[in-house]
Amino acid sequence: MEKSRVIFGNEMKASVYRKAVKSKKKYQKKFGDDSRVDYQIIIKENPHIGPSLGVRNVELGEQSGGETFDTEKGIIVGNIRMGFGHYRISMAIASAAKSMGYVPYWMDLNSFPQTTCTKVISAQNDLYSLGSRISQKSRLFNRLVWEPMNYEGFRKLSYNASDQKNAELMAPVYRHVPKEIPVVATHVWPAQAAIHAGMRHVVNAIPDNWPMALHLSEGSLHTVQTHYAYQGYRILNGMRGKEVLKPMGEKDLVYTGHYIDHELVSNIEVDCERRRARKAAGEPMRFLLTIGGAGAQRETFAQIIRYLLPAIRKVRAALYVNVGDYRNVWEQLLEQIPEMKELSTEHFDNWPQTQEFAETVLTGKVEGIHGFWHANIFQAVYCTNLLMRSCDVLVTKPSELAFYPVPKLFIKRVGGHEQWGAIHSAELGEGTLECRDIPHTLQMLKLFLEDADYLNSMCDAIVRNKQAGIYDGAYKVVELAMGLKEL
Repeated sequence: MEKSRVIFGNEMKASVYRKAVKSKKKYQKKFGDDSRVDYQIIIKENPHIGPSLGVRNVELGEQSGGETFDTEKGIIVGNIRMGFGHYRISMAIASAAKSMGYVPYWMDLNSFPQTTCTKVISAQNDLYSLGSRISQKSRLFNRLVWEPMNYEGFRKLSYNASDQKNAELMAPVYRHVPKEIPVVATHVWPAQAAIHAGMRHVVNAIPDNWPMALHLSEGSLHTVQTHYAYQGYRILNGMRGKEVLKPMGEKDLVYTGHYIDHELVSNIEVDCERRRARKAAGEPMRFLLTIGGAGAQRETFAQIIRYLLPAIRKVRAALYVNVGDYRNVWEQLLEQIPEMKELSTEHFDNWPQTQEFAETVLTGKVEGIHGFWHANIFQAVYCTNLLMRSCDVLVTKPSELAFYPVPKLFIKRVGGHEQWGAIHSAELGEGTLECRDIPHTLQMLKLFLEDADYLNSMCDAIVRNKQAGIYDGAYKVVELAMGLKEL
């Protein structure tokens, strides 16, 4: 049965199917139809995270006598660049795969500009980024448009029907990928495209804690990070209003735990013990501010920096600020807060220096403000992962970072679905409640600075969670993907 007509046994209305077909035709008219183009594959070493994560890039192009896929140990990590979250989850999967002796191949469907696939993804990514930026500037737009779309619009089965049709346009890039190599997709489109292309072993690693039909890719094995998400996806809860739907099959969905890098999971105990020791010794408390996308919530981070400046001058606090690949965000912060400059050390576009700093501060001292910017997207994203081990508190919106094993202060979400990441983290004891305004954010900062038990209890929870297997999701996803070959 065509995947836009029936979704897990639930038949779509004729009007929903017509809308899905119309959506596909719109993109075909705008970007062309390359379904008969014979895209060749090149495999290259990833020069940025390849040495750390063993990643090989899958690129389009013709090359004779080049590297071929390892069909025994190879695993495709299918992703798109849409903000930083899906890249970060992909890095976690690649890290786990490497630690388990497999070869991770990085396949970004948003990196082939000559293809209809990338043009369709880029167009939708641009719209999402625009909406995200507007939502931060307009409370009315956020309340009437953005929150409802992220919370309920993406939740509907009808949305998945259109996505499935559009994903048919993305399948050609998989044409020369060996069909027996497992695919782990960290966004639904690479999973849907892989299924349409005839890939035999596909795992769809769902990122969020709020069940949405947006993330469904029927034909793949779906994995989730929480039991709450499992319950919601299993019964397709609320995905067609109040209607009770036919559920997903038990073999279509698996709870795995959080998708976390091997380097972070394997060092949880030592990193948490160092946090406790620094607090007991009265060392500056290290806050990591990570600003993703196009600098969403920059104003909130500016308020946080202003609040912490006195503590930084008194050597009671220290800051890491990663602005990703958006140098303009750093420049804007300096314009807003000129007094930052004299306290700041810039680690800009020098990856060896960033790696050395991250390694040194694991056991060394830190003072002042340290700003990080890298033009390369891989370095921009992975910089946060490197700094996470030596920070005391990660300050972030409750996105994919809500699941990481580090004490967290959650600022206001971008999109209603993100609030459920903060709720999950708070219930596990390793993150704060979502601070939806500046006064509550500053209150949390004060608690972290003045109350040692606040930090220590989160460290204790993280260690307990590791013992319970909460952070083993990336390993389990890889196991499941490779295990599909045996079925």
